[in-house]
Amino acid sequence: MADVEAVLDAAGITNPRVREYVQQYAELTGAERVEVVSAADDERLIQEALEAGELQPAGKGRYYSRSYHKDTARSEERTVVATNDPKDKGVYNNWKPASEMKPLLHEKMKGASAGKTMYVIPYLMAPAGNALAPWGVGVELTDNRPVVLHMIRMARVGVQYVNDLEDPNQFVRAVHVTGDLPNLGQGTDDDQRWFVTVADERTILHYGSSYGGNALLGKIAHGLRQAAYDGWVSKKFLGEQYMLIGIKDKETGKTYHVTGGFPSASGKTNLAMMLPPDALGDRYEVYFYGDDIAWLWVDEKTGKLMAMNPENGVFGVAKDTNETTNPTALGSIDENSEAIFTNVAYNPTTQEVWWEGRTKNPPADVTGWEDWRGHLISERTEAQKNDPWAHPNSRFTTTLSKVPNIAPDWDEAAGVPVDAIIFGGRTRDREPLIRAITDVAEGVYDGLTLGAEATFAAEGTEGVLRYDPMSNRPFMAYGEGEYARHYLDIINAADEKPLFAHVNWFQRGEDGRFLWPGYRDNLRPLLWLMQLKNGEVEGVQTPVGILPKKEELNLEGLEIDADDLDAVLRIDNARWQQEISHRTEHLEQFPNLPEEIWEAHNRVKAALEADAE
Repeated sequence: MADVEAVLDAAGITNPRVREYVQQYAELTGAERVEVVSAADDERLIQEALEAGELQPAGKGRYYSRSYHKDTARSEERTVVATNDPKDKGVYNNWKPASEMKPLLHEKMKGASAGKTMYVIPYLMAPAGNALAPWGVGVELTDNRPVVLHMIRMARVGVQYVNDLEDPNQFVRAVHVTGDLPNLGQGTDDDQRWFVTVADERTILHYGSSYGGNALLGKIAHGLRQAAYDGWVSKKFLGEQYMLIGIKDKETGKTYHVTGGFPSASGKTNLAMMLPPDALGDRYEVYFYGDDIAWLWVDEKTGKLMAMNPENGVFGVAKDTNETTNPTALGSIDENSEAIFTNVAYNPTTQEVWWEGRTKNPPADVTGWEDWRGHLISERTEAQKNDPWAHPNSRFTTTLSKVPNIAPDWDEAAGVPVDAIIFGGRTRDREPLIRAITDVAEGVYDGLTLGAEATFAAEGTEGVLRYDPMSNRPFMAYGEGEYARHYLDIINAADEKPLFAHVNWFQRGEDGRFLWPGYRDNLRPLLWLMQLKNGEVEGVQTPVGILPKKEELNLEGLEIDADDLDAVLRIDNARWQQEISHRTEHLEQFPNLPEEIWEAHNRVKAALEADAE
């Protein structure tokens, strides 16, 4: 085994707590070599990965990788938040005692990196100098080189972040050990994988995967679960699964900032990366800050609610990404972007990649094309001919700086002031296009009851939501009642409160077609929301919020059927009363839910009943 002290000396790591941590896990995992990496090592590591067959070239300055075929997504059932206090157990956070999980993970990691290099990745999840940067410093240890390459894209990587800490102990200890992937029993009763955030010890222990959020520990484990816990304990901030955009009115020079959460398959990434409709492009510009994580805090000097994206990159879903749905995403993964594609279809001869939705039809000439498992398309049987070429959860990883409409201030320490927090569900009939909420408690209540209908409605459940509070269900780090209390406290501490809103791009007609065109036209209801905040429009008051009047929406250049427009700008009281009964059951499962949330619930319920009369 390498002399760890000498390696850390050569890399310039002076933080004594970091040195102790690296030595501890180098000994535990039995790694043969230790290597400290920085962003400057990317080109060399790419070449090493290409030579080792861990990556394949995907055209000029782009790369392709496959994960093990049973290791293609996050595993919620194997993901745990562990602490030393049973009171941290919530409904959704899959809590277990730290005294049980730490020894279990250490035993699994023991000797599991024998013969491998343990890469030391000092990183920062925040713009340098940001008010929350002290909570964003971490060191990931991994025995997997492609994980290093993804981390260099997704976080800011360099030894200065750990050496410059005011408190040398304030960094997240994030350990990733891949394990013997073919022998881990993924998805069976004998599943050996565990992905554990020991939140009150700021330690992350992940064993048994090389994929995405299971292995890129700065992203979800630190950026969401650990950040949520840190924000609560410190009483300083919220760590949320939110997108963050800027909308610039070039006529007035003002830029508005909108953040918010969307459950899976509810249009979050496409909204975050959208461009204005052609007809509005001369006046408005949309800036991208992030599509997945936002940290929110109140600036102590100005009293403003602020937000920033702690990430340095985008880990985007490839499926259905094309010139219509998300042209900016395609621009961010163009030639020389240094993007990495995972589990898409690949042609080793031409170095092309493809995924479902990239074009209307797959390439006509299937010569040389391999599916996401590495099997030749040309050798498929009749029974296999309609199988996907790319995995439905195939991904692309690129840096924020490569996104064509990246905000000019995306990496500035100050963050941006928040004008609105929006929640976006996916419902076919009940939710209107947009409804604004001016009361903070009702806005938080709306977020706690956020959800999306199942993609395939089961018998007796059509129209019933899978609730996903604040779109944070898989990332809850402590009890939901305490979470609601903390959320209310942070927002209410701001001198100027954000406007809340709920959006829904997915209403369907009786014939099943979408009533609203979506994509770039989703800017239009957000412009109305900003006008409402400015007092320029008044909307229509309903029991569930303020809806736009038809004449208040900027529909320039948009062709939409008048009946369809009417349908997306009204509420169905009967369906809403049905939903309220489900919400009651949903909220009753959360202990310690603040009284303000129940009061908001009862106000909405009473307003619906009065409206029905």
